[in-house]
Amino acid sequence: MKNEELKNIVKEKYSEIALQSKRENETSCCGSGGCCSDVDYTIFSESYTHLQGYNPDADLGLGCGIPTEFAQIREGDTVIDLGSGAGNDCFVARSLVGVSGKVIGIDFTEAMIEKARANALKLGYNNVEFRLGDIEKMPVTANKADVIISNCVLNLVPDKVKAFSEIFRVLKPGGHISVSDVVLKGELPENLLQAAEMYAGCVSGAIQMSGYLEIMKNCGLENILVQKDKIISIPDEILLNYLNPDELESFKATGTGIYSITVYAEKPFNSPGCGCGCNC
Repeated sequence: MKNEELKNIVKEKYSEIALQSKRENETSCCGSGGCCSDVDYTIFSESYTHLQGYNPDADLGLGCGIPTEFAQIREGDTVIDLGSGAGNDCFVARSLVGVSGKVIGIDFTEAMIEKARANALKLGYNNVEFRLGDIEKMPVTANKADVIISNCVLNLVPDKVKAFSEIFRVLKPGGHISVSDVVLKGELPENLLQAAEMYAGCVSGAIQMSGYLEIMKNCGLENILVQKDKIISIPDEILLNYLNPDELESFKATGTGIYSITVYAEKPFNSPGCGCGCNC
């Protein structure tokens, strides 16, 4: 598929999810109707209930980590959340930046932006803002963010070089990122790579972990550190939607893994620009 086709698939599925509760998403990715197969997003998600700033109405169970736990967010910081959804990570970040800081959420799904803005209004937050926009071309000026976070979103961006070059552009010199994402170790079977629903379910959009980290490095980010990683166990009943029994056994025997990682990286204080050829 072309990049725009993949983006449209993701936007369509997440527009449907935005209209559901976390409980519905835990039943299946599109609720009891099962409109986009049996991908269970909660395979990846972690509990936020112990975190200050957590708001259940903003939690759709779509993450694959908790990037704010490793993000070293300080009071007064400007934090940008990429793929902010209903605002879950933004509201946790707000509790860390305090009233003197600012949090900006960016999402390209209109329904998610509407839901996040409604949540912020209900909570009375005047230093949390949600902007409709594409991560590959962010509606943000250069050198804006002290910290950029993201949770299980960048793997869904077709052009990851553009995404990380934009991250580099938007970060302040000396700023840093903490992103949770899904990556691969070993090659997924072709049937999985071509499955649109699995793409929207955060699996087939993932790339090799080594390639992911290399893109970050090539885009000028330094001191790259994998803060956390864990293997994601996909139930056989889900994989059998895309593989026959023999293919499934072969896949499991290869040792190929789908991993959730949380990665930290910094933009140098004195940088001539990234190495992506993007003139950022």
